[in-house]
Amino acid sequence: MRLNLPNFLRRQKIPDILLRRDEKKIMHISDTPDNIYVFLLNLIEKTKPDYIIHTGDLVDNIKLERRPELRERYEKSLIELLHILENSKAEVYIVPGNEDDVSILRKRTARSKIVPPGTIIEIEGVKLAVGHRYSDVAEINNVDFRLYGHNFRLIPKGINGVLRINFILLPSKRVVGIKYPDGTNFERGYRLMRGM
Repeated sequence: MRLNLPNFLRRQKIPDILLRRDEKKIMHISDTPDNIYVFLLNLIEKTKPDYIIHTGDLVDNIKLERRPELRERYEKSLIELLHILENSKAEVYIVPGNEDDVSILRKRTARSKIVPPGTIIEIEGVKLAVGHRYSDVAEINNVDFRLYGHNFRLIPKGINGVLRINFILLPSKRVVGIKYPDGTNFERGYRLMRGM
């Protein structure tokens, strides 16, 4: 499928190491507003991750926690994102966030694994603590990485999916990041953060 991407999506440079197939790749995303779904599709098609981990708030521009009347709009956007994730060849893990409706997520998920916050996932011998908030994973020990989103806080061995899209290469455990498209934080409802 060939996409006509807006200019701001075309400007994103993908590091060569992510285009190669010499190591397996875990792609970590979090707090994704629906206006970046085309960007994510393009990135998945180019990098071909073996695993995708989403640490919650799949339709982050729709704040169901405060606006439950937007469930129908949330479900429509969620279906679009799940179509992208589940039509990739990657094994997909989803940790529901505070803005997600778990009942809709369960109903609409075909092959993704929905895991509760604080779960430890082992992939190719690498142990990953996954959660939506940093507090879900901050106290979990004996893991290689702690994956989370929800805010801009950093923790030791933590990989924050709000700050950037993260790829963990296996078996080297090298972490490579890609910036989200310009304007993503506005869609999430965050003010522009300097240095992001």
